[in-house]
Amino acid sequence: MKTYDNLIIGFGKGGKTLAASLAKAGQRTALVEKSPLMYGGTCINVACLPTKSLENSARQSAIQGGDDAARQLHFRQAIEEKRRLTAMLRKKNYDKLVSSGVEVMDGEASFLDDHHVQVLTKEGPEILEAHRIFINTGAKPFVPDIPGLKQSPRVYLSESIMELETLPRRLVILGGGYIGLEFASMFANFGSQVTILQPNQRFLPREDLEIADAVETSLARRGVRLMRNTALKEVRDEAAETVLILKQDEMDSELRCDALLVATGRRPQLDNLHPEAAGIALTSRGAIAVNEQLKTSVDHIWAMGDVTGGLQFTYISLDDSRIVTDALNSGPRTTANRGAVPYSVFMDPPFSRVGLSEDEARSAGYDLKIARIPAAAIPKAQVLRKTDGLLKVIIDAKTDQILGAHFFCEESHEMINLIKLAMDAKLPYPVLRDGIYTHPTMSEGLNDLFAAVL
Repeated sequence: MKTYDNLIIGFGKGGKTLAASLAKAGQRTALVEKSPLMYGGTCINVACLPTKSLENSARQSAIQGGDDAARQLHFRQAIEEKRRLTAMLRKKNYDKLVSSGVEVMDGEASFLDDHHVQVLTKEGPEILEAHRIFINTGAKPFVPDIPGLKQSPRVYLSESIMELETLPRRLVILGGGYIGLEFASMFANFGSQVTILQPNQRFLPREDLEIADAVETSLARRGVRLMRNTALKEVRDEAAETVLILKQDEMDSELRCDALLVATGRRPQLDNLHPEAAGIALTSRGAIAVNEQLKTSVDHIWAMGDVTGGLQFTYISLDDSRIVTDALNSGPRTTANRGAVPYSVFMDPPFSRVGLSEDEARSAGYDLKIARIPAAAIPKAQVLRKTDGLLKVIIDAKTDQILGAHFFCEESHEMINLIKLAMDAKLPYPVLRDGIYTHPTMSEGLNDLFAAVL
């Protein structure tokens, strides 16, 4: 039996960052990863980076155009480039961790008790003992229990659809959330006919209504069809296509497709981990319960990233590693003091947000100032020929502090970080209104946006 100071389960962003830091500090540290195809974690292999690679290729495909044969070629080339990228990043992450002194072990981990973990390797089971244990196993796609769904060869998850060799002519996406939106935008740019099925009447119900309307308008302009109040009842395969049996507004109908993407959310990945054997408590939603320093119910075990049931972003997993590091060294960081978290949906154009929506701010009792401008008002948007979109900010009328920002425009994923910085520094909005920005850039739109505050 091998004994370690630290055992990290899962090669995600938080786990690998913490592992390298502890090993460099001279502590014997091991990291267990179930699959060598997941070195580096979800983001690098099956989420953030491969999807952004494909999104970038899809934009180029939309610009190049061409007939069906040309679109199929563009798609195959995009898939190959994605594979090259992920393979390179996997190797880079593995080499970096090993060079830091971390022992990497391939296998599936299961708790035996609070200090012992069994790892099922190709050579057989091996038991590891650790003084401290850190869980970073991520999340997995949620697949609803719908007749025929799990049996159909034309049904894909976000990971598997990125391995297709042929561009589907008709793609249906089950779920109108952020993952579904990114794939809808991507495949529409590649040339697929895309339909989104969502169970609710309101599109993007967690987002500002004006922004949600702008996103829907932009998608519709590119041929993406949104079916509201629609439930998938059954999946039936025929020789050349798949038939979806739907219920929309109490009426049954059929929809035929070449591929169905299930994008109905993700759940904490705890398969075969057996946290109960270590006395680790779970939340009512099946995530690992943690406190503000990410410590579990067991004093020497922590959890980071998606497995805690929080925000599912790789940069949150990274920040989690900082919080755990502070917890180990009596530092001040906690989940409660990291401030508002920005996020981006990498569609075309991207949608980004930080802080409160208008409705949330009003419900919280703030007196508000609101500003909005169309993306087309920014000169750089005209240069890029990307004029779809809307920018909106929410201001506390009493303090001039920024409460929230919602940007649906080209390069919003870069602009939103400026807002996060200003919010954390508690800068009043005139600082951004009167800032000097390079020209032509999308960021200089902040001059006009904040000048419009009323």
